[in-house]
Amino acid sequence: MAEGTRSVATRRLGYGITMLVNAAMIVVVNNILEWGWFSWLTNDFELLIPIINLSLMASILVNLAYMVYDAEWFKSMCEIGLLVISITVAVRTFQVFPFDFSAYSWDWEATTKMIIAFAIIGMSIALIVNAVKLIVILVRTAQTHQPSH
Repeated sequence: MAEGTRSVATRRLGYGITMLVNAAMIVVVNNILEWGWFSWLTNDFELLIPIINLSLMASILVNLAYMVYDAEWFKSMCEIGLLVISITVAVRTFQVFPFDFSAYSWDWEATTKMIIAFAIIGMSIALIVNAVKLIVILVRTAQTHQPSH
């Protein structure tokens, strides 16, 4: 279903759910080492917590803004910002690599690094797509609002 065909109430519900999920993720990210859920997650994960929190808070704020104003151009612009933050988180995760898979026979380190690299590539493509989409929207808007000669 196209964005424009969904009701405002439905879109706002989606934005609200996204904010709740991100708030829950902030709690998880800030406690996951203490909870000891994943034996392969090292204490170096602490180095990523501030940037992950920034990413999750940015998403919450953007979705809050969408509840008030969700014009197509605004959403594309915000998505560009969120993608820049997400790419930064992924690159930093690749650099820090807070995982220890030495207890496993499978080479999870190479697999995980490949997944992170593919995520960075995918988000970079999405960034380009959103930038082009924003340009198209702005050009189309400028053309429809040109004064007649």
